[in-house]
Amino acid sequence: MIPRFSFPLLVAALIVVLPLPAADTGPIKIGHYASLTGKDAAFGVATRKGVLLAVDEINAKGGVLGRKLEYLVEDIQSKQGESATAVKKLISRDKVAAVIGANASSNSLEAAPICQNAKIPMMAISSTAPRVTEIGDYIFRICFIDPFQGAVLAKFAHGSLHKQRLALLTSTNSPYSVGLSAVLRERFAALGGEVVAEQRYAEGDKDFRAQLTAVRAAKPDIIAATGFYSEAALICLQARSLGLTVPVIGGDGWEAPELIALGGKAVEGTYYSTYFSADNTAPEVKAFVQRFQKRWNNEKPEGVSALGYDAMYLIAAAFERAGTTQGAKLRDAIAATKAFPGVTGTTTIDEKRNSSKPAVMLTVKNGKTEFFEQVSP
Repeated sequence: MIPRFSFPLLVAALIVVLPLPAADTGPIKIGHYASLTGKDAAFGVATRKGVLLAVDEINAKGGVLGRKLEYLVEDIQSKQGESATAVKKLISRDKVAAVIGANASSNSLEAAPICQNAKIPMMAISSTAPRVTEIGDYIFRICFIDPFQGAVLAKFAHGSLHKQRLALLTSTNSPYSVGLSAVLRERFAALGGEVVAEQRYAEGDKDFRAQLTAVRAAKPDIIAATGFYSEAALICLQARSLGLTVPVIGGDGWEAPELIALGGKAVEGTYYSTYFSADNTAPEVKAFVQRFQKRWNNEKPEGVSALGYDAMYLIAAAFERAGTTQGAKLRDAIAATKAFPGVTGTTTIDEKRNSSKPAVMLTVKNGKTEFFEQVSP
C-alpha cells in the first residue's frame, strides 16, 4: 500500500528538511591578483602590503557593513595569461565581491573583461593605459592615466630640467610603455623640444647597447625609458658604460627598490614620476608611513603600497554607501566617489572611471629615492 500524506504535512516536512538561505553575516571577500613572484614581483608584493594593512585596520574597526573583510590574493607570477585564470578563480570559486589589481596595464586588460562580464567591480592599482577602464562600467582605477603621466614627464623634462633634445626608448610589447611614450613624444614637441631619437626593445631584454649606441649618435640632452624597472636599470648601466651621462627619466614603472639594487650608481641622478612620496610631510602621510613601517619591519612604503591602501579604503567606503555587496550597487557607489581623502591625495572618480591626482617626481640620490617636486600638467 502507498502511504498517503496530506499536503500541509508535506509542506511542513519540506520546511524542516530544506536549508534556509544563509544570511549576509559572513566575511566580505575581496580578491586581488598580483605578481608576487617573477620579474614584476616588486610591484605586486609592495601593493599587497598596502592592501593588507588597510584590511587589518578596517577589520580592527569592526569591518564593513558589520562584517569582516576576507582578503584573497592570487599570484599571477609575472606571466601573460595568468591574470585571466586568477580572476576566474576569485569570481567563480571564491565568490569575491570586488577585485583589486593589477599593476601592469597588460594584466588588467586580461582580467577586466572577466570582471565586466561577471558584474564584479575591479579597481586597478597602477594600470595607467587608458584602454583599461574603457573595457566597461565595472572597471575603475586608483591611479592617474598615461596621458596625464606623459604630460607630466614632458613638462618636467622641458620646464624643470630645461632640456631640448629627447631620446625615447619604448618597450613595444608593453601597452603601458607604448602609451606613455606616445604622449611624452607629442607633449615634449608641443612644448618646443625635439625628439632626436626613438629606439625600441621588448620586456625581458638584457642587452640595449645597439639602441643606446644609436641614441648616443643623436646627441640627446635627456633620455626617457618608459618601461619597467628591470629593463630601466640595465638601460642606465649600459648607457653610462657607453659614456651617456645625460639625465634619464621614466614613469611609475620604475618604482621599486630593485631599480637601485640592479642599477647601483648608474641610476644616481635619474628621475621618475609616481603617485606618492613617503617624504611628504602631510600629517596623514606621516601617520600612514609610521603605521606601514610598524607593520612591515621598518620598510618604507612605495607608491603602489599607498595606492593599494587607498584602493581598499575607497572600496570599503563604497560598500558602506551602497549598503550592500551587490555588484551593480557597489559599482554605482564607486563611480560616485568624490573628493575621497587618501594618502596619495584626494581622489575623485571621473566619468570615465579614472582617478585624477597630481604626480610627484622622485630622484635617486646617495642610493635612495628622494622627493624632488610635485607636477601637474
